[in-house]
Amino acid sequence: MLLESQRREIIDYCLKMAAEDLTVGTSGNISVRVGDLVAITPSGVDYDVLTPELISVIDLDGTVVEGERKPSTEVPMHLLVYRETDATAVIHTHPVYATVVSTLVDETPCIHYMLALHGGPVRVAPYAPFGSDELAEHVRTAMVDRHAVLMQNHGATTWGDSLHSAFSRSLYLEWVCRVWVTARQIGDPRILSSDEMGVVMGKLGSYGK
Repeated sequence: MLLESQRREIIDYCLKMAAEDLTVGTSGNISVRVGDLVAITPSGVDYDVLTPELISVIDLDGTVVEGERKPSTEVPMHLLVYRETDATAVIHTHPVYATVVSTLVDETPCIHYMLALHGGPVRVAPYAPFGSDELAEHVRTAMVDRHAVLMQNHGATTWGDSLHSAFSRSLYLEWVCRVWVTARQIGDPRILSSDEMGVVMGKLGSYGK
Protein backbone atom coordinates (compact mmCIF):
# COMPACT_ATOMS: atom_id res chain seq x y z
CA MET A 1 0.00 0.00 0.00
CA LEU A 2 1.37 3.40 -0.98
CA LEU A 3 1.95 5.91 1.86
CA GLU A 4 0.39 3.59 4.44
CA SER A 5 1.79 5.40 7.48
CA GLN A 6 0.69 8.77 6.11
CA ARG A 7 -2.80 7.43 5.41
CA ARG A 8 -3.09 6.19 8.99
CA GLU A 9 -1.84 9.52 10.32
CA ILE A 10 -4.46 11.35 8.24
CA ILE A 11 -7.19 9.25 9.86
CA ASP A 12 -5.86 10.12 13.33
CA TYR A 13 -5.98 13.82 12.53
CA CYS A 14 -9.44 13.57 10.96
CA LEU A 15 -10.71 12.26 14.29
CA LYS A 16 -8.87 15.05 16.13
CA MET A 17 -10.35 17.61 13.75
CA ALA A 18 -13.86 16.38 14.49
CA ALA A 19 -13.21 16.15 18.24
CA GLU A 20 -12.07 19.78 18.33
CA ASP A 21 -15.18 20.94 16.42
CA LEU A 22 -13.07 22.19 13.53
CA THR A 23 -15.52 20.67 11.08
CA VAL A 24 -18.97 19.08 10.92
CA GLY A 25 -20.15 15.84 9.36
CA THR A 26 -18.01 14.80 6.40
CA SER A 27 -16.92 18.34 5.57
CA GLY A 28 -13.27 19.30 5.82
CA ASN A 29 -10.33 17.41 4.36
CA ILE A 30 -6.69 16.58 5.09
CA SER A 31 -3.71 15.72 2.92
CA VAL A 32 -0.03 14.83 3.24
CA ARG A 33 2.59 15.12 0.51
CA VAL A 34 5.51 12.73 0.10
CA GLY A 35 7.61 13.51 -2.95
CA ASP A 36 5.38 13.49 -6.03
CA LEU A 37 2.48 11.76 -4.27
CA VAL A 38 -0.29 13.14 -2.04
CA ALA A 39 -2.47 11.13 0.33
CA ILE A 40 -5.83 12.87 0.78
CA THR A 41 -9.15 12.13 2.43
CA PRO A 42 -11.95 10.77 0.24
CA SER A 43 -15.13 12.67 -0.53
CA GLY A 44 -18.20 12.09 1.63
CA VAL A 45 -16.95 9.41 4.04
CA ASP A 46 -17.57 9.66 7.79
CA TYR A 47 -14.31 10.04 9.68
CA ASP A 48 -15.09 7.31 12.18
CA VAL A 49 -15.31 4.66 9.45
CA LEU A 50 -12.19 5.69 7.53
CA THR A 51 -9.60 3.02 6.83
CA PRO A 52 -6.21 3.41 5.13
CA GLU A 53 -7.64 1.79 1.99
CA LEU A 54 -10.25 4.54 1.73
CA ILE A 55 -7.66 7.32 1.77
CA SER A 56 -6.86 8.35 -1.81
CA VAL A 57 -3.36 8.71 -3.20
CA ILE A 58 -3.00 11.12 -6.11
CA ASP A 59 -0.13 12.59 -8.07
CA LEU A 60 0.62 16.30 -8.37
CA ASP A 61 -1.67 16.53 -11.42
CA GLY A 62 -4.60 15.20 -9.38
CA THR A 63 -4.69 11.77 -11.03
CA VAL A 64 -5.72 8.97 -8.67
CA VAL A 65 -2.87 6.51 -8.19
CA GLU A 66 -4.41 4.34 -5.46
CA GLY A 67 -7.52 4.29 -3.28
CA GLU A 68 -11.03 2.89 -3.21
CA ARG A 69 -12.93 6.18 -3.20
CA LYS A 70 -13.01 9.45 -5.09
CA PRO A 71 -10.64 11.99 -3.47
CA SER A 72 -11.83 15.17 -1.77
CA THR A 73 -13.49 17.81 -3.92
CA GLU A 74 -10.87 20.27 -2.65
CA VAL A 75 -7.99 18.58 -4.51
CA PRO A 76 -7.32 21.79 -6.54
CA MET A 77 -6.75 23.82 -3.37
CA HIS A 78 -4.52 21.21 -1.73
CA LEU A 79 -2.37 20.86 -4.84
CA LEU A 80 -2.14 24.65 -5.12
CA VAL A 81 -0.69 24.88 -1.61
CA TYR A 82 1.88 22.21 -2.44
CA ARG A 83 2.87 24.02 -5.63
CA GLU A 84 3.15 27.43 -3.98
CA THR A 85 4.83 26.48 -0.68
CA ASP A 86 7.18 23.92 0.83
CA ALA A 87 4.35 22.50 2.95
CA THR A 88 3.99 18.76 3.34
CA ALA A 89 0.58 18.79 5.08
CA VAL A 90 -2.67 20.69 4.47
CA ILE A 91 -5.80 20.80 6.62
CA HIS A 92 -9.07 22.34 5.40
CA THR A 93 -11.70 22.93 8.09
CA HIS A 94 -15.16 24.42 8.56
CA PRO A 95 -14.86 25.85 12.10
CA VAL A 96 -17.70 28.01 13.39
CA TYR A 97 -15.83 31.15 14.48
CA ALA A 98 -13.36 31.26 11.59
CA THR A 99 -16.25 30.84 9.16
CA VAL A 100 -18.17 33.63 10.89
CA VAL A 101 -15.14 35.92 10.61
CA SER A 102 -14.85 35.07 6.90
CA THR A 103 -18.29 36.63 6.37
CA LEU A 104 -17.41 39.91 8.08
CA VAL A 105 -13.90 41.09 7.19
CA ASP A 106 -11.19 40.92 4.53
CA GLU A 107 -8.59 39.68 7.02
CA THR A 108 -8.53 38.67 10.65
CA PRO A 109 -8.16 41.69 12.95
CA CYS A 110 -4.97 41.57 15.03
CA ILE A 111 -6.73 40.97 18.32
CA HIS A 112 -4.02 38.60 19.55
CA TYR A 113 -0.34 38.06 18.86
CA MET A 114 -0.86 34.34 18.16
CA LEU A 115 -1.69 35.37 14.60
CA ALA A 116 2.09 35.52 14.19
CA LEU A 117 1.94 31.72 13.93
CA HIS A 118 0.19 32.20 10.60
CA GLY A 119 2.59 34.84 9.30
CA GLY A 120 0.34 37.74 10.35
CA PRO A 121 -3.32 38.61 9.86
CA VAL A 122 -5.02 35.83 7.91
CA ARG A 123 -6.56 37.06 4.65
CA VAL A 124 -10.00 36.12 3.41
CA ALA A 125 -10.13 34.76 -0.14
CA PRO A 126 -13.23 35.95 -2.08
CA TYR A 127 -16.08 33.50 -2.38
CA ALA A 128 -16.11 30.87 -5.11
CA PRO A 129 -17.80 27.45 -5.26
CA PHE A 130 -16.10 24.74 -3.23
CA GLY A 131 -13.73 22.50 -5.13
CA SER A 132 -13.43 24.93 -8.03
CA ASP A 133 -10.31 26.15 -9.81
CA GLU A 134 -11.67 29.65 -9.20
CA LEU A 135 -11.53 29.11 -5.44
CA ALA A 136 -7.98 27.80 -5.71
CA GLU A 137 -6.96 30.93 -7.62
CA HIS A 138 -8.50 33.17 -4.95
CA VAL A 139 -6.59 31.22 -2.32
CA ARG A 140 -3.37 31.67 -4.29
CA THR A 141 -3.56 35.44 -3.82
CA ALA A 142 -4.66 35.36 -0.19
CA MET A 143 -2.05 32.85 0.98
CA VAL A 144 1.10 34.79 0.03
CA ASP A 145 3.59 34.87 2.96
CA ARG A 146 1.08 33.15 5.24
CA HIS A 147 0.48 29.69 6.67
CA ALA A 148 -3.30 30.00 6.63
CA VAL A 149 -6.18 31.43 4.65
CA LEU A 150 -9.87 31.97 5.24
CA MET A 151 -12.38 31.46 2.43
CA GLN A 152 -15.37 33.77 2.41
CA ASN A 153 -18.58 32.09 3.63
CA HIS A 154 -16.78 28.74 3.61
CA GLY A 155 -14.02 27.91 6.09
CA ALA A 156 -10.28 27.84 6.70
CA THR A 157 -7.15 26.14 5.40
CA THR A 158 -3.81 25.82 7.18
CA TRP A 159 -0.57 24.13 6.20
CA GLY A 160 2.87 23.26 7.52
CA ASP A 161 5.79 20.88 7.43
CA SER A 162 3.81 18.23 9.32
CA LEU A 163 0.23 17.43 10.20
CA HIS A 164 1.04 18.49 13.75
CA SER A 165 2.02 22.02 12.68
CA ALA A 166 -0.89 22.37 10.24
CA PHE A 167 -3.32 21.17 12.90
CA SER A 168 -1.89 23.50 15.56
CA ARG A 169 -2.40 26.44 13.21
CA SER A 170 -6.00 25.37 12.67
CA LEU A 171 -6.63 25.31 16.40
CA TYR A 172 -5.00 28.69 17.04
CA LEU A 173 -6.77 30.33 14.10
CA GLU A 174 -10.16 29.20 15.36
CA TRP A 175 -9.28 30.36 18.90
CA VAL A 176 -8.23 33.83 17.71
CA CYS A 177 -11.40 34.15 15.64
CA ARG A 178 -13.47 33.11 18.65
CA VAL A 179 -11.77 35.75 20.82
CA TRP A 180 -12.56 38.47 18.26
CA VAL A 181 -16.19 37.41 17.74
CA THR A 182 -16.73 37.21 21.51
CA ALA A 183 -15.14 40.62 22.10
CA ARG A 184 -17.30 42.18 19.36
CA GLN A 185 -20.41 40.97 21.15
CA ILE A 186 -19.38 43.02 24.18
CA GLY A 187 -17.94 46.13 22.56
CA ASP A 188 -15.17 47.42 20.30
CA PRO A 189 -12.07 45.30 20.96
CA ARG A 190 -8.62 46.84 21.09
CA ILE A 191 -6.51 45.79 18.11
CA LEU A 192 -2.73 45.37 18.11
CA SER A 193 -0.83 47.80 15.88
CA SER A 194 1.46 46.65 13.09
CA ASP A 195 4.44 47.64 15.27
CA GLU A 196 3.14 45.58 18.18
CA MET A 197 2.58 42.60 15.88
CA GLY A 198 6.03 43.09 14.40
CA VAL A 199 7.67 42.63 17.78
CA VAL A 200 6.17 39.18 18.24
CA MET A 201 6.55 38.06 14.60
CA GLY A 202 10.23 37.34 15.16
CA LYS A 203 9.50 35.51 18.40
CA LEU A 204 6.60 33.38 17.23
CA GLY A 205 7.02 33.30 13.47
CA SER A 206 8.68 29.89 13.57
CA TYR A 207 6.56 28.48 16.40
CA GLY A 208 4.98 25.16 15.43
CA LYS A 209 7.08 24.69 12.30
